[in-house]
Amino acid sequence: MPKIYFDYAATTPIDPRVAKEMASYVKGKFGNTMSLHSFGQEAKFVLEKSREKVAAVIKAKPNEIIFTGSATESNNLALKGIAFAAFSNAMVGQENQRSREFPTDHLGKKKHIIISQIEHPCVAESVDWLEKQGFEITRLPVDKYGLVNYLDIEKAIKQETILVSTIHGSNEIGTIQPIEEIGKICREKNVYFHTDASQCLGKIPIDVNKMNIDLLTASSHKIYGPKGAALLFIRNGVKIEPILHGGGQERGLRSSTINLAAIVGFAKACEICDKEMKKEAERLEKLRNILIKEVITIKESYLNGHPEKRLPNIINFRFSFIEGESLAIQLDLKGVAVSTGSACSSIKLEPSPILLAIGLSPQEAHGSLRISLGRWTTKKEIDYLLEVLPGIVENLRKISPFKG
Repeated sequence: MPKIYFDYAATTPIDPRVAKEMASYVKGKFGNTMSLHSFGQEAKFVLEKSREKVAAVIKAKPNEIIFTGSATESNNLALKGIAFAAFSNAMVGQENQRSREFPTDHLGKKKHIIISQIEHPCVAESVDWLEKQGFEITRLPVDKYGLVNYLDIEKAIKQETILVSTIHGSNEIGTIQPIEEIGKICREKNVYFHTDASQCLGKIPIDVNKMNIDLLTASSHKIYGPKGAALLFIRNGVKIEPILHGGGQERGLRSSTINLAAIVGFAKACEICDKEMKKEAERLEKLRNILIKEVITIKESYLNGHPEKRLPNIINFRFSFIEGESLAIQLDLKGVAVSTGSACSSIKLEPSPILLAIGLSPQEAHGSLRISLGRWTTKKEIDYLLEVLPGIVENLRKISPFKG
């Protein structure tokens, strides 16, 4: 029986080239980047070279990159840090020139944040918490494809708005948001704009300047790097407060001893993606399109998400009259690993909020399956999935309690 991995959106295996780059920092180069001796200074030099590599992928300046431990941490820092800064006079990066001016005389009155209804749980739950602290939260709806209307964002922005946060590419359905248009509106309205680009980094081009992005989240383990490393891009001049206090690492915004080996791996993963992105995206799109074309020929089977404005590697299907969990289990028994949604919430019994937000009923949402492709996905693996999937669907429908 084969062993096939179709859950690259949940996490990716470490690329051997990344592991090789990390090896010496795991085994011998252990210096603390805050130490003044040669061990520490060597580590500091490597840290800054890694920062340059990561910044280059999103067209940012190296001093605009803050390393964190996860995308969840980056998103929490972005949302809570901006919110807390609304009541503080602390400024980020005093050594840097402000690249953009925001009115600061009334920041203390800004208590309004806008997100979409299809954000990752770490964004959605962060603003839920902020709401309990007295912030006003607007959660904008999306259309049936999972797209937020940027004109709705423009209408929702008001004098009290400090931040708009929208996911770049959906981790569940793959839909890509109109980030550049949203960024332009936020820039014109003098409102900070944050996007969670964890699923987009290394898959599609990102230019934080062209897209008018002020804060951006991305993660190493989504691009064949190690777990335990992520980034938060913070544009120079953006006012933000730290949520971790201590030794003052990362310009005082993320106090914690640097995980240098993981950051080195993250930087190497970024470097590889930057060189191979175009060719790899084209390859994955071809496999993705074959899969979509064939799966929707299965009776009562549908594509979730936008048919065109989507990531090259994430596909979400729904199958009437069966449960996605049962389908995932049966596929696993055939040697195929897939997911019913976000890895962070796939063990929950509730239907996916993202699928409900695009208008699916709870029953339809429960009948959905996420298939995500990656660097080692082959046409042979796609063919095997297409060989076993129809029979599994048919057998599950025969015993389904949902089919009338």
